[in-house]
Parts: sequence; structure tokens; C-alpha cells
Amino acid sequence: MRRNGMLLPIASLPSPYGIGGFSKEAYEFIDLLEETGQKLWQILPLGPTSYGDSPYQSFSTFAGNPYFIDLDTLAEKGWLTKEACEASDYGDNESYIDYGRIYNSRFVLLKQAFLNSDILSDEKFTEFCKANQHWLPDYALYMALKNQNDGKSWIEWEEEIRLRKPEAVEYYKKELEEECNFYEFLQYEFHEQWTKVKEYAHKKGIQIVGDVPIYVAFDSADTWANPELFQLDEKNLPLGVAGCPPDAFSATGQLWGNPLYNWAYHKKTGYDWWLKRIAYCFDLYDIVRIDHFRGFAEYYAIPADAENTMEGEWVEGPGIDLFRAMEKALGEMDVIAEDLGTLDDKVFDLMDETGYPGMKVLQFAFDSGNTNFYLPHHYKRNCVVYTGTHDNDTTKAWYYGMNDWAREYSKAYLNNYDRPWEDIPWDFIRAAEASVANLAVIPMWDLLCCGSEGRMNHPSTLGENWKWRMLPGEFREDIIGRLRWLTDTFQRMLVPPKTEEEQEENEDETDASVSESV
Repeated sequence: MRRNGMLLPIASLPSPYGIGGFSKEAYEFIDLLEETGQKLWQILPLGPTSYGDSPYQSFSTFAGNPYFIDLDTLAEKGWLTKEACEASDYGDNESYIDYGRIYNSRFVLLKQAFLNSDILSDEKFTEFCKANQHWLPDYALYMALKNQNDGKSWIEWEEEIRLRKPEAVEYYKKELEEECNFYEFLQYEFHEQWTKVKEYAHKKGIQIVGDVPIYVAFDSADTWANPELFQLDEKNLPLGVAGCPPDAFSATGQLWGNPLYNWAYHKKTGYDWWLKRIAYCFDLYDIVRIDHFRGFAEYYAIPADAENTMEGEWVEGPGIDLFRAMEKALGEMDVIAEDLGTLDDKVFDLMDETGYPGMKVLQFAFDSGNTNFYLPHHYKRNCVVYTGTHDNDTTKAWYYGMNDWAREYSKAYLNNYDRPWEDIPWDFIRAAEASVANLAVIPMWDLLCCGSEGRMNHPSTLGENWKWRMLPGEFREDIIGRLRWLTDTFQRMLVPPKTEEEQEENEDETDASVSESV
């Protein structure tokens, strides 16, 4: 079935509190999706961000970002005052997220809400904690310990707790009980609010596409609590780290720094940790996009002391064995495989074996002539087409920066010689919508024709990423009308065919209506 959707991170929603969240603006955005005929809302990972503010470097693969908790909802419950929420400093630019200011202001408010909540006597909270025993206590203790240690990585903590000696763990659970309860409260409130947003989306016929990073951060509750899952030495330091060689995103490769998985251990346990992880993802989302799918066929292992990516090598991953285990435990899964970057036959074979749709990015299509497999005339139906991703520049800025040959080829391919440059992104949006791809997803920054100011991420850089936000009212009526026209024209609002039972019911209703009229 042909469908389309938008890519917009939760953090990029408008909000008076410095960062997007599960507020009325999220519900209003869902209404816009419905109005334009979209069936999907794709977001970025929801985990709590760490140093560098990247959603792909989180303190936990299971936890949600407390920044997304709606402060107005807490005020409505009587746990905060509206005045306190409005008086806090969130930065002075509506277009960008000031993570430093939000960190210093948001947790003060969230702590006050916790102290006013009497949450510990709430049966639903107790049930939530019990249902998430496999990760929540470790995460809460990890965050409490991290605060006690001035934000230092767990590898710098005292040896007894760094190595999780049982006596030390029990001691700190009692010593930091209130702080642990606070972090459990945040996860409960996050889950409650997100569930309501998702349920509202479902009422509007919208599915949520979540994003799952293949790797976890070294400085995370996952690594601290489960060192056996990773390739670590006797001191729990990484033997190697993840990254990728030079590709379309980076001429020098990307050194991510995440610890590598001990795949032999995962296989021995029947991939238990992965099964829990993916099951939890499908509790949060309807469709799961798995980032860096190539890493399951082969992963790029870089020595931990390497200064760049050139010293790395490709190592065989778990392959189809992992996904067979997932399907056996969880049934058929709605997955999008991020198959970008350096590809080979092993990746293509794994894609064929899983049957998952891969990604086609139009910004990769025009630099090498008519054989480029990112050009729409090469697409199969079982794929997802994007104008660009969170790692690309905006389509407008990318087009400005193209070499002359590639730009002229794109003009010939799209037949848009007379298009004003300011409006160029819409030709690529149209090409995506018109393609045979079952699913077309358009980033919001391209729908708004943003320049580089709308770029989400510059891979392998720190400091200026993950900051862009949509302004209130920026998604104008003319944009809404334009997108809806494309959605309708290229039949991405098709209603699924009726079952035989539904057809019979409809015939019965028609007969009854005729009888009444007679």
C-alpha cells in the first residue's frame, strides 16, 4: 500500500519551554499530518541525551528523554505552577535548542514536580516499575550515581561500584533511594505522556516510526550494568569501538566511539538482551527503523586507541540468525532497514533474507549518471524514499552546493530548468511522492525549504548539532495544500481494500437503506 509521512524529531516541535515535547503542539502536529493525508510520523531516538546532545548517544537504550515531559501537564496535576514553568530560562532563540540552559532549568522543575507528586503511593507507578525491572532499577541507580560523581563517566567511579560489587550496589541503592525514585518517576511520566500522544495518533490514522540506534553509548546504564554484552577488557574498557570508513557522509570516515557487541555471548543467550530491546521498541513505536543495518552483516571494528577510522576492519556480524530469533519470539515485525553507506553483497543478501525495506535518498542520486541506484527509475516498491536524512544538509542547501555537472543532470532528470532556486526542494519532494516506493518520508526542513540553518546533524562534529526547531505557524496553509495535492495526486491516500466481510456488511447496509427509502 502506498503511504507517505513526515520526519520531525520530537525535540524540533514548537514549544514555549525551549525544546519540543509531549505537549499540545505534538497533538496539533498530528492534526496537520491528518490534514495533509500523511499516514506516518517518523521521529528520532527518544532516549535521554548525553554529552554532544545526540539522540544516538544515550544514557540508556530503554529510557526516555525527560526533556520531552510536558511541563503544562505537570502543572495541570498540581505538581508545578504555570508561573514557575514560564519563569525558567530555556534560551532566547525559538529556532534552536539551547541544551545547556535547558539542562540547568528543566531538572529543577522536574525534581519539584516529583517532590509534590506523592507518586510512590500510585499503584500505576508501582506496576510500571515492576513491568520494567529488567532495565529501570539499573538505569535509575546509574543516573543517581552519575549525579553524585559530578557527571563523570562510570569508568571513573570508585572501583567497587564501577565493577558493581554486590555490597556496593546494595549500599548505594539505600543511600540514593530518593534520587533513584526520582529517575523512576521521570520514566513513568515519560511513558504515560508518550502513550497518550501515540494513542491520539492512532485515532487519526497515523503510525509512529521510531528510530533504534544499532549501538549504545559507552557511558550508559546498558554498558555499566551489562559489561558482558560488549567487547571489554578486564578493566571494562573497550577493546574496540564502532565507526565507519569514508562514505557519502564523511570523507574521513566516522569514529563513533561506541563499544562493540560481544556477539558470541549474545548468541549463547539466545539474543535475550536484543529480544527485550526490540520488544520494548515495538511498545513505543508502530514501525522500527534500525540504524546502520550494515553492522548486522558486518561491523567496522576500530582499535580503541586508534586516532582515526583508517585502522579499522570489517568483521562478520550475527547476520540472519539474530533476526530469525527476533521473529520467532516477537512474530512478524514492521521494520525499516537503514542500508546507507558502504554496501556489499553481504548487506544485500541480509536485506533479501529479512525482506525489510531499505532506504533511498534522493540527495545521493545525481552525482554519477543514470546507473545510480538512488535514482527513482531504479526503485523497487519495497523501499522507503527520502529527500534527505537527519545526517544530510537540507535539500535546498545541498542543491546550492552541488557541482555544476550534478546540478545540470538533476535539472534534466526532473525537467525543472525554470524552477526558482528558493522552491527547488519541492521538485525533489514531488519525485519522492511520484516514485514507486511504497513509502515516501519527507523531512520537515525540506517541506519548509530551509537552508543550512535547518540542518540537524553534521556527522563527526560536536557543538552545533540536533538544535533546529520548527517555529509556531511555520507550516503554513499553502504548504499544507501543496503537500495534500501531491499526496492525493500520486495516490498515497489509498484506503486498504475491504475484506469480504466488510463488503457484505456494506451491501446489507445499502439494501436496508434502499428498503427504508422505498
